[in-house]
Amino acid sequence: MNTVGVVLIVLLVLVVIVLLWGVATYNGFVRLRNLVQEAWRQIDVELHRRHDLIPNLVEAVKGYAAHERGVFDEVTQARAAASGAGVGPAAQAEQENVLSAALGRLFAVAENYPVLRASENFQQLQLELSTTEDRIAAGRRFYNANVRSLNTKVESFPANVIANMFGFVRAEYFEVNDPEVRAAPQISF
Repeated sequence: MNTVGVVLIVLLVLVVIVLLWGVATYNGFVRLRNLVQEAWRQIDVELHRRHDLIPNLVEAVKGYAAHERGVFDEVTQARAAASGAGVGPAAQAEQENVLSAALGRLFAVAENYPVLRASENFQQLQLELSTTEDRIAAGRRFYNANVRSLNTKVESFPANVIANMFGFVRAEYFEVNDPEVRAAPQISF
């Protein structure tokens, strides 16, 4: 075999290797993007569950503290804003921060009513909300880990070449920015 034939074979092998690498990298991006989307959907499910529990909590507290109308309106408005569809993780996190602050004020009102705190219905709602908050936190950790993996790959050379060619972009983290919200919620009575 002459040297031209050897060079052609080597070039063909290199092209095949680069092509295989490109396909594997592209598929890796698709897998990571799908993991991020799946993780966000899981958070969304838990956020909806949280939003569904809030009217029941408000009604339970209203029966004991009807004069606290401002707090009830605030929680209702914050829930409506947080329940809005089509927002990204950063905007959703901001809306959830507002809702968490409003819920904190609702629980502060409930603190003044020992009979309410002793109510089995209120305690059950509290437990469900606490469990949901734990699920949201776990979902946020899973989502943010997948976002970190995707973002690292999007920014790393030479994978960023494939990312730029096929439009893979960084994903947003779902972060809680309010220092009060970062503190563990006080919902036990």
